Amino acid sequence: MNATILIVDDEPHVIAALKRALSDEPFEVIGAASGEEALGIMAGHRIKVVISDECMPGMDGAEFLGLVRQRHPTTIRFLLTGHASVEATMRAVNSGEIYRFFTKPWNDVELKLAIRSALEKFDLEEENRRLLKTVKRQSSELRALEVHYPGISEVKRDAKGALVLPEVSDEEISRIIAQCNDDPSRSGN
Repeated sequence: MNATILIVDDEPHVIAALKRALSDEPFEVIGAASGEEALGIMAGHRIKVVISDECMPGMDGAEFLGLVRQRHPTTIRFLLTGHASVEATMRAVNSGEIYRFFTKPWNDVELKLAIRSALEKFDLEEENRRLLKTVKRQSSELRALEVHYPGISEVKRDAKGALVLPEVSDEEISRIIAQCNDDPSRSGN
């Protein structure tokens, strides 16, 4: 699994503990001491999952995760806090659309499972975006073909479901081949 996880916490021992807990996992773990530092890291790295503390000086976790959502909407966001106030939690959930919420101290096994699940979700959503882009491109190509060759995308079947191919004369086949050979977009250059 080629993945990078970013941990954001103003307490270095929390980052170190999380790195230790995740050391046997097949992904890279990067730490940042503030939201500002984390945003700088995210500008230069492809981060799949970010785990942020809620209570940090300057930019708090809710604000940071809200910015992550705006700037890196595909990154999956976790909130980690030792001070679980309902207001802060709701603000983080609403502004940052967090995937999971953990309290300190966390359960290592639960955290690992949640990260694995988040990475799987990230990869599936990325594959869906790639496939959607392919479908849109192919649909556009098919529409362009329909302009030049009306009816090319129509499929006719007989009563038993077998394909019915239209009668095409040798002259028509020769004309189509000539058009394909004359098409500059089909050249190897």
